[in-house]
Amino acid sequence: MLVKVFGAAVQGIDATIITTEVNSSRGVKFFLVGLPDSAVKESHERVMSALQVGGYRVPVSQIVVNLAPADIKKEGSSYDLPIAIGILAATGSISPDHLEKYLIVGELGLDGKLQPIRGALPMAIEARKKGFEGFILPKQNAREAAVVNQLKVFGVESLTEVVNFLNGKADLPIVEVNTREEFYKNQYDFPFDFSDVKGQENVKRALEVAAAGGHNIIMIGAPGSGKSMMAKRLPSILPPLSLAESLETTKIHSVAGKLGKDVSLIATRPFRSPHHTISQVAMVGGGTHPQPGEISLSHNGVLFLDELPEFSRTTLEVLRQPLEDRHITISRAKYTLDYPAGMMLVASMNPCPCGFYNHPTRKCVCAPGQVQRYLNKISGPLLDRIDIQVEIIPVPFEKISAPTPSENSETIRKRVIRAREIQAERYKDIAGIHCNAQMTPKLMNEYALPEKKDLEILKTAMNKFNLSARAYDRILKVARTIADLESSPQVKSHHLAEAISYRNLDRDNWAG
Repeated sequence: MLVKVFGAAVQGIDATIITTEVNSSRGVKFFLVGLPDSAVKESHERVMSALQVGGYRVPVSQIVVNLAPADIKKEGSSYDLPIAIGILAATGSISPDHLEKYLIVGELGLDGKLQPIRGALPMAIEARKKGFEGFILPKQNAREAAVVNQLKVFGVESLTEVVNFLNGKADLPIVEVNTREEFYKNQYDFPFDFSDVKGQENVKRALEVAAAGGHNIIMIGAPGSGKSMMAKRLPSILPPLSLAESLETTKIHSVAGKLGKDVSLIATRPFRSPHHTISQVAMVGGGTHPQPGEISLSHNGVLFLDELPEFSRTTLEVLRQPLEDRHITISRAKYTLDYPAGMMLVASMNPCPCGFYNHPTRKCVCAPGQVQRYLNKISGPLLDRIDIQVEIIPVPFEKISAPTPSENSETIRKRVIRAREIQAERYKDIAGIHCNAQMTPKLMNEYALPEKKDLEILKTAMNKFNLSARAYDRILKVARTIADLESSPQVKSHHLAEAISYRNLDRDNWAG
């Protein structure tokens, strides 16, 4: 008897329907075809054990399982449940009448219990798109899939529950999630707040400007000056995720298996901080079993690279194209995948190997030229994509011990949201442009060019500090954001002056 059970595979951050065809005929062998990997081939032992423990008749016939389409590589253990259901239906233990209504996925334990899978959300989206009535999957992933409306989601704990449901002997409760209520309830749930930061008003201002315009930022300062502390608080002042951004972010983390148990939607912007020993593949994604890298996991959020010069140069260079295009294409011999990469890059570094170059009280002990060599570990093209470069001076004791509370994240966030709203209105008719950091030269000439008398300030600064040509565009973009924070329609001289102060590394005498 031939039956068909429908499952799904994840490619990139989207899902594809996989048809599990099972045929039972005379014989004693078991065949699994359709380009399965080792984990899928091992499903035979898990499935047979689960059938035995569950008290079902283990077939003594020849079973042929085909995973179609056969040209897509099948990876992972989520095919266990559809294969088991297909075998039971082909041998008469399950009525095959309603199998076409449901998408079924899950990993089986030897006792028939179901284990969580990756990619439940994109699978649910594809199930609704293809017109399935319901989605049967492990209970741990049910809330994640229940975000998708117009689809009945059934969370199950064991093979027995699925069999009884398909045979009409028992009902399964439909898992429902009030998506909007849960999303908005957790939207401002941040572990860190800027009220904890004493002093460093100029750096907090730079981070506010970066958040308001979506600018990449690098902080240079001595050890212990608060670089990591402030970077961790940046998500708390960014505009809240929209529901569409949240869905896209959740899809990426779902595919990577990074969602926590019983999580439905990611409500706050992601913050990723990989160690400097990270490999290229871990940064961009891909690998033997392709999945998103740190660049994509920080999509719609912040990618924080602490101690930037300590990262390998090849790993840093792979950032250049994603920072420019906001997506990354991974092409290998056997596959090509597209992952989104619309993140803010926040980096920090010591000014020199010893960490005390330009320190107000401690002397730098680095040899002549060592500061420049240390800075040269970061390539010019990568620095070119970082709009704001701010130097951090350690906070004096008087400010650390001062009882006066600092400005909290909520107050700063309100100013950032107001500036982003101005930009959203400005670029509403321009595809692919959402904030000032994405402005093209044409848009800069239209919206960021100051009056002629104010432009003289920029000319003077570029000549005095011998700023590089790449600094010109960056200064104008940042000045436009500063003007938006003041709700000023025109970029003025004091906006330019502040933007110029954020180009420390471009000054030809910075490293001696």
